[in-house]
Order: sequence, then C-alpha cells, then structure tokens
Amino acid sequence: MNLIHDFDNFFLPADNLEEAKEFYTKKLGLETKFDFSDKGMTAFKVGENEPAIILSSMPNARPAIWFTVDDAQKAYEALQQKGVHFLSEPFEIATGFAVEFHDPFGNKLGITDYSKVKE
Repeated sequence: MNLIHDFDNFFLPADNLEEAKEFYTKKLGLETKFDFSDKGMTAFKVGENEPAIILSSMPNARPAIWFTVDDAQKAYEALQQKGVHFLSEPFEIATGFAVEFHDPFGNKLGITDYSKVKE
C-alpha cells in the first residue's frame, strides 16, 4: 500500500514577494492561485494542476515538496516505523494536517491531508 498519493505543493523561498509576483505572472505567465503577501506567502497555478508553486518570504524558508496522504497522522506513524525522522509532530493547517521531514540528503519534504476540506 502506498501512503503517498500525489504532489501537493512546491515551496520556494523568496525574499521579495512583489518581485516574485512580477516574475511568475508577467514573465512566466502563471496565474496567481492565492496571495497572502501579508502573511509572507503567495502561490501560482501551473496549468490545471491542483499543486501550486508557493513562494514564502518567511525567515528560514527553504525549498520543500509536499505530498498528499489520506491521513497525515497515520502516515506519520507508518513512516516513523520505517525510520523516517520528522521535524515535528503533525500540525494543523487551514485544510487539514501536515508534517515535514528531510530525506537522507537534507531535502525538505512534507505530507499533508485535506481532512478539513469536505468533498
């Protein structure tokens, strides 16, 4: 059984969100998915895909890839059993729960569920 179903979002650091918006919309032609610049984050759609590129100006922002799972807590426990070391306990986000970890090479990955989003 595969715990991971799909890509969720791709996170990239950006120290200037206005400049990022200019580049991603005007030069790359991407549509804004959401703009929470006041909270240090803006996102861009890529085609008709649900996953987005999310740029963050938060301190210590690092590139990360998140994946979707049915239940972040259960996936967290299953992956811990396999020796994955997480950066925290699963935490609540607007759409459900998420948790991050590093692969053996220091790349940041995360898993998230959409348990708060009703189909």
